[in-house]
Amino acid sequence: MGNPVVHFDISGPDPEELQNFYGELFGWKITPVPEMNYALVDTQGGSGINGGIGGSQGGPGLVAFYVMVDDLQATLDKAESLGGKTTQPVMTIPDTVTLAMFADPEGHEVGLVGTSMDTQQGAPSQGSGAPVSWFEVMGGDGAALVSFYEELFGWTSKKYEVPGFDYWELDPGSEYGIKGGIGTGPEGQSYTTVYASPADLEATLAKAEALGATTVMPPTAMPGGPKVAMFTDPQGHLFGLAVPQ
Repeated sequence: MGNPVVHFDISGPDPEELQNFYGELFGWKITPVPEMNYALVDTQGGSGINGGIGGSQGGPGLVAFYVMVDDLQATLDKAESLGGKTTQPVMTIPDTVTLAMFADPEGHEVGLVGTSMDTQQGAPSQGSGAPVSWFEVMGGDGAALVSFYEELFGWTSKKYEVPGFDYWELDPGSEYGIKGGIGTGPEGQSYTTVYASPADLEATLAKAEALGATTVMPPTAMPGGPKVAMFTDPQGHLFGLAVPQ
């Protein structure tokens, strides 16, 4: 069994703006933790993963996903041996969680959390919110990234025949968390993000624009897969939408 993806995180210079944007857009329950300049997110989607929205430590921030592991330092060491780099050493937030971050060989930042995360935040509650159901890494050499993450986390991959670019589905092989994908950006794209699954993709995209987002990929049907779209939020973070066809 591989290590599951159990949490997403959105950070930026104005976390309150981001909390209001995503809460309004997706119907997420936002619970501020003022002393940490952070808010916990219950998507109220009934499936997928929960997350958080907080302030960036300088710079524009990012959208990241977190992988649950038994030994954070050993995982950081292994990531470095495979060509990655530690960007946040192991730290413990008292009575909350132990976490760390690394950059993969192409510089994408990914988080690590200890096994207490699942019990601390729990699964998304039932409701009408949009669940976060997919993670994604795009880079210059998708095949090399797939090898890195398979070796690091014990994930398995399946390549899709997508016209114009290479794309793999990554399965952590766990009963917890979500699946995701890694691809070679056809136009040199390089990013990490997550996807939410709203009830109405087109209406959600229009609402995002009304709230200050910019559409960067209009609704597009993937051959044999979902219909997807992407936007940048009011602080420039790329975020995905995906619904079954």
